[in-house]
Amino acid sequence: MSTIPKNTRATLMPCLRYRNAPAAIEWLCRALGFERQLVVPNEDGTIAHAQLSFGNGMVMLGSVFASEYGRLVRQPDEVGNFNTQSCYLVVADADAVYRRAREVGAVIVLDIQDEDYGGRGFTCRDPEGHLWSLGTYDPW
Repeated sequence: MSTIPKNTRATLMPCLRYRNAPAAIEWLCRALGFERQLVVPNEDGTIAHAQLSFGNGMVMLGSVFASEYGRLVRQPDEVGNFNTQSCYLVVADADAVYRRAREVGAVIVLDIQDEDYGGRGFTCRDPEGHLWSLGTYDPW
């Protein structure tokens, strides 16, 4: 095992930006089951930094704003609704999460199915166009 990663709970955390980060936080919690671990709002209602946990994983997110880092990242609607990466969430019951996501308006882009390599899952878009894949396949 490499000595580079720190021995901690999770060593990989996707980082996302949203134009309406407060709404994204609410949607990710309601639709996909994330839990607020830390939310740091700015005075104007935007989000400076947020951490949402999911089991032993986490995503970090914040509002879109002009910054040196912000110049490097584009939102899906700025690039034809394409994503250059997506997040995969390992879930206990893909059908239950699928129903929950549909109930709160998730746009399903790949319907729920059994995968040839094992597991069952689906892919959806959040309200700002980021892709989320969820399934029972556990690569570990």
